[in-house]
Amino acid sequence: MSIRVVLADDQPLIRSGLRVLINDADDIEVVGEAANGAEAVRLARELQPDVVVMDIRMPVMDGIEATGHVVAGSGPVRVLVLTTFDDDEYVYAALRAGASGFLVKDMALEDILGAVRVVAAGDALIAPSITRRLIQHFTGDAPAPASARRRADEQITEREREVLTLVGRGRSNAEIAEDLHISPATAKAHVARLFTKLDARDRVHLVIIAYERGLVVPPR
Repeated sequence: MSIRVVLADDQPLIRSGLRVLINDADDIEVVGEAANGAEAVRLARELQPDVVVMDIRMPVMDGIEATGHVVAGSGPVRVLVLTTFDDDEYVYAALRAGASGFLVKDMALEDILGAVRVVAAGDALIAPSITRRLIQHFTGDAPAPASARRRADEQITEREREVLTLVGRGRSNAEIAEDLHISPATAKAHVARLFTKLDARDRVHLVIIAYERGLVVPPR
């Protein structure tokens, strides 16, 4: 079954380009297009797509407000923010609103398709150029105290620690499965247990925890 996508961007040329790109893929199809955030919310409710690819700056209702409405809806619709604006303010606001991913439009086309697949599968994805700033925003430059790291380490197994490290590096469940030579279902189960054991809100929170523990050091 194809991944069903709604495109939300106020620029017709951008929507057209994304539509051609996506419809060329065998496993993804565009089922609706919106020129503003309010239309995106309406289409998400009516069509129940798997993913809404959302721009930020749009008339009537911006992409951040629209993301909050889409995520709060009754269906399991996920939002991938794709924008030319990677300012910290937009990144944090989009993630707080419930976006599952944040990419900038100058990424390679195949990376955009890959991001749609990752988000549709239930993972989260953030452009590498944004990851370090995001982590520093939530944690500051100083890692968590050693005592706190020890207490947290006691909660998880060695395999879960390996999984947490890979999540911190931005790997999807499928990529974690490949790296550790386990099934995707097993990788997903490990991530789910990490959510519970570490009281993590979402995958972004797991990335932050991995950084706090010193399992991942973002490039400077």
